[in-house]
Amino acid sequence: MIKYYNRNSKEYEVEKVAGDKYLKWNYSSPVGLTLLEMFIKKKLFSKVYGGYCDSSLSKKKINSFIKEFNIDMNLCEKGQEDFNNFNDFFIRRLKKEARPIDENSNMLISPGDGRLFAYDNIDMDNLVQVKGLTYSLHELIGDKTIADKYNGGLCLVLRLCPTDYHRFHFIDSGICSDSKKVNGDYYSVNPIALEKIPKLYCQNKREWSLFKSENFGDVILVEVGATCVGTIAQTYDPNHVVKKGDEKGYFKFGGSTTIMFIKPNTVKIDEDILRETSLGYETKVVMGETIGKKISI
Repeated sequence: MIKYYNRNSKEYEVEKVAGDKYLKWNYSSPVGLTLLEMFIKKKLFSKVYGGYCDSSLSKKKINSFIKEFNIDMNLCEKGQEDFNNFNDFFIRRLKKEARPIDENSNMLISPGDGRLFAYDNIDMDNLVQVKGLTYSLHELIGDKTIADKYNGGLCLVLRLCPTDYHRFHFIDSGICSDSKKVNGDYYSVNPIALEKIPKLYCQNKREWSLFKSENFGDVILVEVGATCVGTIAQTYDPNHVVKKGDEKGYFKFGGSTTIMFIKPNTVKIDEDILRETSLGYETKVVMGETIGKKISI
């Protein structure tokens, strides 16, 4: 059972997990773990399933998915009968008014919908994956010179589950570098998997870029793929000015994760998010929602 904190109701809620029984079996049973290592974590498995989700045959999955997970289609630009396949639905765009953005330049916003962990005063060699399992920023991006500049700063981990809006956006105006691709496996990023696979984020397929933010300095942006995520699509124009809230890209089918690193003495994260992280709970947030404030020096 996965619990997260709803900051609107100030209560804990239980996440309804797509493929819950399959995930538990896959990451806990001897047979499931064998299949995971031999086939499921491989690119071929995600590529084949991604191909199915791109085909017209997958359109029949849409209505049942909407019903099972109570997706509010009133927020979407398209109606549920207007999608060509399941991935078309999965990367659905929302109406602009569905995700209002805090335009105050001093306010840090969430880059997407999901469940957020926030860690301050981080040790670059011991970033928390889950309690008892850590990884390093150097391993994650493969650049120690850049990684060392973020020691003592912030690490924000936003987990997108399959039911979430799967486009991610810029947290501020600025200029973003080209996205650097790092090949890897396709483990699930669900907490069930995070508790079982050491250094999972450093093993999975991922992309990272350096975002020169106008108000929050140089921010490292990382997108991590997962099982059945055959594509991390970057839709922004590298090395050109973007505005706060502009789309950076999207994930195709599957749960995925975005990770941000911010230098020390730049941003103060909201107390409720830090508190829940310290207690081991993610906080549910949506794209454009305020999650922190610039530190005035």
